[in-house]
Amino acid sequence: MKKDLLSELAAADNKTATAFSRRGFLGLTGGLFAAGILLDSCNKDSDDNGIVLDEDKAVNLGSGDVGILNYAYALEQLEAAFYTKVIQSQYSGITATETALLTDIRDHEVGHREFFKAALNTNAIPALEADFGSIDFGNRASVLAAAKTFEDLGVQAYNGAGKLITSVDYLLLAGKIVSVEARHAAYIRDLISPGSFADSTVIDANGLDKALMPNEVLAAAAKFIKTKINASNLPTQ
Repeated sequence: MKKDLLSELAAADNKTATAFSRRGFLGLTGGLFAAGILLDSCNKDSDDNGIVLDEDKAVNLGSGDVGILNYAYALEQLEAAFYTKVIQSQYSGITATETALLTDIRDHEVGHREFFKAALNTNAIPALEADFGSIDFGNRASVLAAAKTFEDLGVQAYNGAGKLITSVDYLLLAGKIVSVEARHAAYIRDLISPGSFADSTVIDANGLDKALMPNEVLAAAAKFIKTKINASNLPTQ
C-alpha cells in the first residue's frame, strides 16, 4: 500500500509541477512527500460523498500532522480562490506589471492548494466555500488590502504551525512554502506603500516574522470562509 501511495503522490506532484511551472515552485518541493507519507485515516462520520464531517456538519481538520496539513490546505484554498477571482475580475487601473505578478501569485497559490490536496489524498478536507462579499474586486485599494491580510496571515500561520509539526519532512515543506508566502506579502505591501514590506506590524524587535496559532488564524480568516471548520483536534503545543 505504501508503494502505491507514494507512486500516486509522485505522479500528482509531477502533474502539478507541469501545470504550475511558471516560477518552478513545485520543483523545489518535489521529493519531500516521496520520503514516505502515510497519513492516518480519519474516524469521523462521513456524508454520501465521503466528506469528513462532525455531527454539526462542520469540516473537521483532523489531528496531528494530518490536521496541520489540512489546516494549511484550508488556507491555501482560500488564497487560491481569492487570487483566481482577482485575475478574473481585474480592478480598475491595474497595470500590465501588476497583472503579471498577481497572476504569478495566483499560480503559486493554486499550486500550493493542489499539492496539499494530492498529498493528503483521502484525508483531505473538501473544497471550502469562500465568502468574499466584503471585497470590492473592482477597486484596487480593496483588493490589495485583502491580499495584504491573506499574505500576512499566511506567513504568520506557517510560522505558528511550525512547532506543532512532528515530521521533519513536513517541516521542511512548510519552510519552503512560508518563504514563498513572505515574498508575496512583501510585494503586496510595497504595492500599497513602498518600503512597508518589513515594518513593525509583521516583524518583531528581534527581526523575526511574527507567528499566530491556528485558532487565531482561523478566527481572523472566518469572515472569508462560509464553510464551518472544526479545528478542535489540532495540536496546540
